[in-house]
Amino acid sequence: MHRIVKVTVYWIDIKKCDTNIRSDIQYRALSSAGYQFLYQLLSFGMIVSSALMIWKGLMVVTGSESPIVVVLSGSMEPAFHRGDLLFLTNYQDEPVRVGEIVVFKVEGRDIPIVHRVLKLHEKGDQNNTVKFLTKGDNNSVDDRGLYAPGQLWLTHKDVVGRARGFLPYVGMVTIYMNEYPKFKYAVLACLGLYVLVHRE
Repeated sequence: MHRIVKVTVYWIDIKKCDTNIRSDIQYRALSSAGYQFLYQLLSFGMIVSSALMIWKGLMVVTGSESPIVVVLSGSMEPAFHRGDLLFLTNYQDEPVRVGEIVVFKVEGRDIPIVHRVLKLHEKGDQNNTVKFLTKGDNNSVDDRGLYAPGQLWLTHKDVVGRARGFLPYVGMVTIYMNEYPKFKYAVLACLGLYVLVHRE
């Protein structure tokens, strides 16, 4: 009887020990999963921060508030097509020239316009202000109908940048994302999910 009691007590101790081990393993597994999720979340934040830093760096190097833009219409065909990605610079000391392709903003319009400089007009004042007129290669008339009411010319302050290079059709993804919101959310969700679950 005495031996049986000892064996029974010993078995109970083993069972308690096994329960503690299992609890410890589960705790470590949950902790590991939590740390893994936190790591992936921080990685996603670093990717976003790096993208913002690169964009700000491009703004400083190019002198343009929008160093990369997407052509949204066919008004510049055949030079540029809808969906082409343009790389811009906007150095203040470089004069605007006839035939140059510029991206400019117009008062009352949120989206910049990509058109070619058609004509220059030098105003003979103390600042020697140079004004210019633009036109789309695929348009039959100049852009005065697109300018703000009463505006006949553009000045350098209206310019966002000047085209220095392009990649054909790369910007179509951006156009699809703007025209089809569900597609945009699907792409963003896939990217976020990939970053969160991807393990190096």
